[in-house]
Amino acid sequence: MTSEEEIDPAKALLNRMRRLAEERGETRIDAARMARVQQRQAARKSGDKAPRKAADGGRDPRVIGEVISRLSKTRGWGTQVAVGSVLGRWEEIVGPDVAAHCKPESFADTVVVVRCDSTSWATQLRLLTHQLLKRFDAELGPGIVTVIKVLGPNAPSWRHGSRSVAGRGPRDTYG
Repeated sequence: MTSEEEIDPAKALLNRMRRLAEERGETRIDAARMARVQQRQAARKSGDKAPRKAADGGRDPRVIGEVISRLSKTRGWGTQVAVGSVLGRWEEIVGPDVAAHCKPESFADTVVVVRCDSTSWATQLRLLTHQLLKRFDAELGPGIVTVIKVLGPNAPSWRHGSRSVAGRGPRDTYG
């Protein structure tokens, strides 16, 4: 604290409140800007159509997507939004045919783990990996998804109980 703030606690409180408002992203309206606002209001009342600028006071309506993207950038939510985009928009990004047979299980550290309902679809998705990574880059931005790990269907377990023999199951039924 400066010696001036020690002398005047009201001024110190005002400066502290201004700093908090700036951290929240609120802009301070100075006298010149207030004069422009009053001129526009007077022109509106008289019926004149003056062109409005969006940067005048930050008070004009904005597109909701623009506001949300700015909010997510300032709060550091970029990775969480990317995770939600990959898992939430899976069908839109990969297409309905692939989405019907391959479901994303997890997404961590730019790696998407996908479980397919058959081995043939797992093979097909492995072949499409390069094209899907390009599509992810185009839709979500570069570097959000760098690896697609493809898993086949879950195999049945033949182990039942505590006394089971380690084996491969009935070999003659699966070929």
